[in-house]
Amino acid sequence: MSPPEEHEGEGAATVPKPDELLALHGVTSEMFATLRRWFDVPSEITLDLREVDSAVAELGDPMLIAAMAMRKLQALHLLATPGVRTTTDVVVTIVQDLQRALLQAPAMRLKLAARNTDWDAELAGLEETGGPAQGDAPAAADDIDPDIERFRVLHALLVAAVEAVLRASEGEIRYLV
Repeated sequence: MSPPEEHEGEGAATVPKPDELLALHGVTSEMFATLRRWFDVPSEITLDLREVDSAVAELGDPMLIAAMAMRKLQALHLLATPGVRTTTDVVVTIVQDLQRALLQAPAMRLKLAARNTDWDAELAGLEETGGPAQGDAPAAADDIDPDIERFRVLHALLVAAVEAVLRASEGEIRYLV
């Protein structure tokens, strides 16, 4: 890696974007689509900004939490684009803002699915068919959900990108190009 370039009058050195950051283009697109699918996020949402307390109900809504995470993924997608200039602190802050929602998304997805399931209808269906259809249920309680596993892999790539940004910038605020 080449040493950071100082640009007169800018105050911070410029370093090339690490490959891990550039690789986030596909990662952010896939995570964006997954959150939309998991939480049925519409193409547009409305935020209630009438009062500071207006957000209380919204901030507990899994769909709105996912939507706000999707907005951060849009920003990160842009910053991962070659030629788009940003700084290390902006990348770190966006990923940090995403962390809580991304860590909680798989569990929130399962809770939402459980809450929205008509359990009477599901049990009646099991009685009619004599049990779950082959392939519908996991063979064991600790089987891995491939959708959740993929999401966790993508999340790990976001963390790896931040770590690469910090290494490339030597822990300092730098311009990334």
